[in-house]
Amino acid sequence: MDKVAGHKSALHYLYPSVEPFDRCLLDVGDGHKVYVEQCGAPDGIPVVVLHGGPGGGCSPAMRRYFDPEKYRIILFDQRGCGMSRPHASVENNTTWHLVRDIETIREHIGVERWVVFGGSWGATLGLLYAQAHPDHVAYLVLRGVFLMMQRELDWFYGGGAGQFHPEEWQHFTSLIPPEEREDLIGAYERRLFGEDQTAQTYFARAWCRWENALATIRSDGAHSDAPGHYARAFARLENHYFRHKGWLERDAQILEDMPLISKIPGIVIQGRQDMICPPRSAWEVTERWSRGELRMVGLAGHALSEPGITAELVRATKALPRMAGQLGL
Repeated sequence: MDKVAGHKSALHYLYPSVEPFDRCLLDVGDGHKVYVEQCGAPDGIPVVVLHGGPGGGCSPAMRRYFDPEKYRIILFDQRGCGMSRPHASVENNTTWHLVRDIETIREHIGVERWVVFGGSWGATLGLLYAQAHPDHVAYLVLRGVFLMMQRELDWFYGGGAGQFHPEEWQHFTSLIPPEEREDLIGAYERRLFGEDQTAQTYFARAWCRWENALATIRSDGAHSDAPGHYARAFARLENHYFRHKGWLERDAQILEDMPLISKIPGIVIQGRQDMICPPRSAWEVTERWSRGELRMVGLAGHALSEPGITAELVRATKALPRMAGQLGL
């Protein structure tokens, strides 16, 4: 493994493409069906992949972070996004519905313990799932930690991150009248959930553009609009979750509940230059997690596709099979 991974593309570090050996739309209740797929070795180490967003959905590239000869790779699209149905729906769609869905998937595929792999919102969900069901989590691999704290929302939607990307911040805020800019999440909510679907998609693309512009340290200011179908689901779901602060009971709930996973080992991969999820949260998580290791990647931002992030994630998953016995896998 290269000492400095950033000079190669992320694809260099990934395993070859693999196709699922099983796919289904799993009925999880409440009018929702979630898309679930399994790849790799049916008798391999089970790992569940939690995508970001909320609302981001999984991609085929996410299969490639694991050796398909050693892992049973489980991907699913969370409620309302990707190939799950109904699309872009926020009805019966909360953090705790998703935690329950992960358990439903685990029971459906018949595994007792598995590795949890998630980044950004996927890290949030992974931590909350592990805190709710510690006996079923053997190991956590997390990236770009987000804790659903007010300080994080204020940073990204209150102007902090905008100081580093003023041209994109101007575009994001200029679509909202000055009198509504004190609460951009609320202002976008009114437009993302209005009656005109064309207007919903217009503002959804603006919401996505702001986030995408800050995802990688290699951003040169160029941008392209996300496909309308994808953008509408992503923006509506993300806004819905942020408005409700993830339905957490306390602002620092995840940090305060870290003792619940004190027996679970894991690793956090964090980009030092992450503008979307600043490193403070990853650092605070591992400060409170005796069995958690923090690997800070100096030349990396937020995106899963950052070469340095990809290299460290693959390094982590490559090491896990050697620990399978002691992890009870």
